[in-house]
Amino acid sequence: MEQLSFIKMHGLGNDFVIIDGREKHPHLTPNALRAIGDRHRGIGYDQLIVLEPSADADVFMRIYNCDGTEAEACGNATRCVAHLIMAEIKQDQAVVETVAGFLNGTQSANGTVVINMGLPKLGWQEIPLAQNEDTLRIPIQAGPLSNPVGVNMGNPHLVFFVEDAEAIDLEKWGPVLEHDSLLPQKANISVASLNTDGSIRLRVWERGVGITLACGSAACAVIVAATKRNLVQGSATVHLNGGPLEMRWADDGSVFMGGAIAFSFSGEIAPGLLSGAA
Repeated sequence: MEQLSFIKMHGLGNDFVIIDGREKHPHLTPNALRAIGDRHRGIGYDQLIVLEPSADADVFMRIYNCDGTEAEACGNATRCVAHLIMAEIKQDQAVVETVAGFLNGTQSANGTVVINMGLPKLGWQEIPLAQNEDTLRIPIQAGPLSNPVGVNMGNPHLVFFVEDAEAIDLEKWGPVLEHDSLLPQKANISVASLNTDGSIRLRVWERGVGITLACGSAACAVIVAATKRNLVQGSATVHLNGGPLEMRWADDGSVFMGGAIAFSFSGEIAPGLLSGAA
């Protein structure tokens, strides 16, 4: 089996293995995805991204979690991919297609990448929930966490507002809530608290991954949820474990996310990992 080239990038520590499959698709099995994602025996990543051709955008981005499952959306990965494509086409904007839709990215003057993550979905069938419930206060509870806001940003999120996000044992309660019976597609679990300066502290348990340093789509979900709960007025700095994202829910309904991205390294994936042998 041939080796496969990759680039390792991250957005605030939310890290990605990016493979260009536009000329030759890698067709990675779930075993291979898990082997590559092993942080001790493989390369390690939160999500693996395969770039594919798109008829209507600059690139199609396919997203896999480190447990081998496919994800619909990933904001920080979109910022990394948009940066790569903008450099490739020598433009300051790019359109990235995902299974959740089309996302527009721009390069700002200070070097950060801003993505229009599109319109949030707030209906119970859009989250989705297993039955009709008020998505501003969903009757889901585990330990100290209860009554979250449900938001779909191309993937499902529950946002729990608490007094102190640091005090929540997210490693304990995240996997319990992710698999709640009201969530037929599971969900990303966020705990958020409002700081005195109006910014938001956010910690995230990502569906199929676990606790990550940053999650762009969760930051989108929290700015929507905080605005709906009248905690902020449509914009805020969201502080994740890996750093800040500048978030805005615009008047037209679109959610904008801006922040830093970085290259880590590039290399070749060994044949043993591609065969699924970690």
